[in-house]
Amino acid sequence: MNLSKAVAFVTGAGQGLGKATALRLARRGAKVIVADMNEVAAKAVVKEIGEDNAMVALVDVSNEEQVSKSINDAVTKFGKISVAVNCAGIAIAQKTLGKKGPHSLAAFSKVLNINTVGTFNVLRLCAEKMTLNEPDADGIRGCVINTASIAAMDGQIGQSAYAASKGAVVAMTLPIARDLSTSGIRVNCIAPGLFLTPMLESLPESARIDLAKTVPLPKRLGNPDEYAKLVESIIENNMLNGEVIRLDGALRMQP
Repeated sequence: MNLSKAVAFVTGAGQGLGKATALRLARRGAKVIVADMNEVAAKAVVKEIGEDNAMVALVDVSNEEQVSKSINDAVTKFGKISVAVNCAGIAIAQKTLGKKGPHSLAAFSKVLNINTVGTFNVLRLCAEKMTLNEPDADGIRGCVINTASIAAMDGQIGQSAYAASKGAVVAMTLPIARDLSTSGIRVNCIAPGLFLTPMLESLPESARIDLAKTVPLPKRLGNPDEYAKLVESIIENNMLNGEVIRLDGALRMQP
């Protein structure tokens, strides 16, 4: 896929991995829909890219009407959707059974609704628009990249909800790639390890240093742009399909 002709719908694009992805794709010439619930953050990213090449989409990814309207608005402005990158997500820390009782069912449901249902919601609605694109020489009309986590495989204590939500994103990669193959749409998934996102930036410096030491090589936290580089590579490599790629410096998280 030629990134200079791509139109990318990026969720969670106001900060962290999503922001880095939006900026990198824009630098390669893509038009970008900056989808986020934080209007101030989303507008700042659009301003950095330039309003001719980007637009804000204020969406709760699990809300069908909001996502559908934003995608339609994007097609009206830019003519198509050819890439979808799902970075929006939340995390909580809560044991299945703690001192205050069982894990909150409402909290568990909320994490799955945003991380799993929200990812699927954006994916399916973007895929519908991608089917309208002209195929390239390989018959490909679009590319979807979802974000899981190594917690899907190495979930830690207190991560039952988060691990379940990201495990589902991993598990649905292959069947959805198979589903959409007849429509010319590739589907892949990135499972990041420890990255310097706003969530980790909120920790004390000593805690960040200790976390970085757990990564075998390189012994540091990931830079969001390193995630964005992988997104870029996946988009441009037509043979990558139905794959889950760990991006973690060989980290295997302990309990």
